[in-house]
Amino acid sequence: MSAPLFSQRLVTAPQLGQPLRTQRESRKLTQSQIAQRVACSQNRVSWLEKHPEDLSFRQLLSWCAALGLELHLQLPDPAESKSISEW
Repeated sequence: MSAPLFSQRLVTAPQLGQPLRTQRESRKLTQSQIAQRVACSQNRVSWLEKHPEDLSFRQLLSWCAALGLELHLQLPDPAESKSISEW
């Protein structure tokens, strides 16, 4: 049985923490297990789940890999999006 599809639209860094935590928990991984996979401490994982704006791009890619996630970039739908100045 394949895993359900997961898609999350994010436009600001603070929006990233909850999806990372939710995906970690849905895969039954502890903060310590993620910490080992992204080469940091459990305390740092806890902090980053609450303050995702402090994640480096390298950490984000490692974290996504540890969770089996892919990072996709796309242009916003002009009919639905806010201007970049509102980000």
